[in-house]
Amino acid sequence: MTQSEVTKVDIKGKGCKVSVNTKKGEEILECDIVLSAVGVSTNLEGLGIESQGIKTEKGKVVVDEYYATNVPGVYAIGDIVQGQALAHVASAEGIICVEKISGQSPQPLDYGNIPGCTYCSPEISSVGMTEKEALAKGYEIKVGKFPFSASGKAKASGATEGFVKVIFDAKYGEWLGAHMIGANVTEMIGEAVVARKLETTGHEIIKSVHPHPTMSEAIMEAAADAYGEVIHM
Repeated sequence: MTQSEVTKVDIKGKGCKVSVNTKKGEEILECDIVLSAVGVSTNLEGLGIESQGIKTEKGKVVVDEYYATNVPGVYAIGDIVQGQALAHVASAEGIICVEKISGQSPQPLDYGNIPGCTYCSPEISSVGMTEKEALAKGYEIKVGKFPFSASGKAKASGATEGFVKVIFDAKYGEWLGAHMIGANVTEMIGEAVVARKLETTGHEIIKSVHPHPTMSEAIMEAAADAYGEVIHM
């Protein structure tokens, strides 16, 4: 229920009655349990940051592209610095930080190519820009979408909910973004992450033969749809 607000939860009875203010007015939802998820906030308490003079901004530790703070010899990674609060991001930041400390020359992390995954049912995953973001940055785009209802593997698995959506730059074929909803899409998003890192174009995805029947071939089919070449839906 988008653009809605929970105003009250009545737990006096056996279950819960949730009052929700929606565009249509107030609605009452009856359920067994209410789970309130309000997001993640940084916890910098007890780290000695203030006493050491470590610079912070809007609740985050300020670091350079290799995670050095303003205090020599002090570094910070993960949820306490700017960037997505995700385990795989913190891991990559830690590796880059230590490589730099050891005298190597690592590439800074590309925060625009970080996969996001939601482990609900069906799963959700994405990387890169949305259509709206790409247009706002001045790109002329090609968009392709392939529903799992047209996938042989999805039908055989009884998992036809969802789709794969891809966005390409119309001029150069650069893969700008990918968005997926469906079974195992948190496993599939890695293809888009690697392809974007390698600056793979839309036509290269179309011409890369994907195995059949698989859920992952929906990526190839979505790319083909973006270029008007899809034949399986």
